[in-house]
Amino acid sequence: MSAMRVLLVGSLVLLLSACSAAPTMVPGVSPAPSSTASAAAPVALAVAPAKETDNLPISAEIGLTVSNGTVESVVVTDASGAAVAGKLREDSTSWVPDAPLKFATGYTATVTAKGSDGKSVTESTSFKTMAKPSKRNGIGLYLFADRTYGVAQPVVVEFSNPVPESARASVQSRLFVTTTPPQPGVWHWSSPKQVMYRAKDYWQPGTKIEARIALEGHPMGDGRYGDADRRGVGNISTEKIELIVDNATKEMNVLRNGESIKTLKVSLGKAATPSSSGTLVIMDKLTKTIFDTTNEPGDVDRYKVEIQYAQRLTWSGEFIHAAPWSVKDQGVRNVSHGCVNVSMADAQWLFNITRLGDPVTIKGTERKVVPGNGFTAWALPWDEYVKGSAIPVA
Repeated sequence: MSAMRVLLVGSLVLLLSACSAAPTMVPGVSPAPSSTASAAAPVALAVAPAKETDNLPISAEIGLTVSNGTVESVVVTDASGAAVAGKLREDSTSWVPDAPLKFATGYTATVTAKGSDGKSVTESTSFKTMAKPSKRNGIGLYLFADRTYGVAQPVVVEFSNPVPESARASVQSRLFVTTTPPQPGVWHWSSPKQVMYRAKDYWQPGTKIEARIALEGHPMGDGRYGDADRRGVGNISTEKIELIVDNATKEMNVLRNGESIKTLKVSLGKAATPSSSGTLVIMDKLTKTIFDTTNEPGDVDRYKVEIQYAQRLTWSGEFIHAAPWSVKDQGVRNVSHGCVNVSMADAQWLFNITRLGDPVTIKGTERKVVPGNGFTAWALPWDEYVKGSAIPVA
């Protein structure tokens, strides 16, 4: 009823009261109370999988659909009666076991939900998992508890076999990341064999990252199932180191917590083998190594040389490293095969202040970073990066 309608009805009641006789009271009869609120609807609960479902993957979750209430408890037990630990997803759409279920094992799930009226309802289901599959997909996680990383370290997951597009959303739904303090992030498929997770901006210094790659026994497409349930914990450094390399000036600006602390002369990749422009991440650090291209097909400029203070930026072989043979070119011209050449003294100094996960931004070269050639999560702006998620991002 509109406000005007209420006012008119109220006026009419007052007018009738003033112009008519006093109402006659009927003994024993009381006016019926009016009510504008209906009784609360009862809670409704549906549980999946359906009862007696067979041949489920060991990554199976307990699906939950609740209306007019919330989930109070989920109790899952195996055939021996042993309880299975787990927790609800944030949106309460399913309950996720803390560890993979066992192969070829029966389970029972009992779920209780409580309605807004205070009443509870319970539903149960039972199911059996599949036998151990023969075709597996290997899973690697680049996040190690014994290391402190730079602010650009993404959570990187790699697969030994490609994951087809049709399976990526399901696979991605089993990748869990928690950050302290909270910094919402998104997964991005840089290739069928690599997916990376980052927030919109670099991690806050001092952040703790916890990841669970819950893919053991999970369908990953082409008849393959994940071979592991991997966990990793990483700590982000309390200081922010950034390296910015400018091809125009042939210099590297080294920043600590946003302030420039040193400028180094560099020589980048020559025109035939340019360095990659974009933001890369230090992936590995080697005090001493050998660069050997003598067996690479089609490379007319083969070489084998000992390198010191090498810091890897790409899988294809771009490094920051000491190059005493190019000191006269550093700051002047590009002569490398794609690496960032610096002097021996500068390479040692830089090696001692950087860590895995520090960002390296290279500007103004003849080619851009190839997605997936390294930890390339930061090579795209955020609005482009989120398009690489297999699950739509709101």
